[in-house]
Amino acid sequence: MLNIQAEILSILDEILSLQGRSAAMTPETPLLGAVPELDSMAVVGVIGAIEERFGIFFDDDEIDGQTFATVGSLIEAVGLKIAA
Repeated sequence: MLNIQAEILSILDEILSLQGRSAAMTPETPLLGAVPELDSMAVVGVIGAIEERFGIFFDDDEIDGQTFATVGSLIEAVGLKIAA
C-alpha cells in the first residue's frame, strides 16, 4: 500500500524546491497562501506529478482551492481518486 502522505510530501518538496521543509508538514499544515512557493504554476506541476506518481487523472473541475487548502485536504483528494 502506498503511503499517500509520504508520497505527496515528497512531491511537494521536489516540485516546490522546499529542500526538505516538507518533512515537517502534517495533514494540518496549510498550503495555499501559506507556502510562498505554491503559486498557480506550481499547483499545475504538483497535480501533474501526483497524477504521474499515482497513475490517476484529475478533471479540471475536481481541483479547486479547497483541494490545496492543507496537506490533509490534498491527501484526501488523492486517496478518494485512488479508491474510485
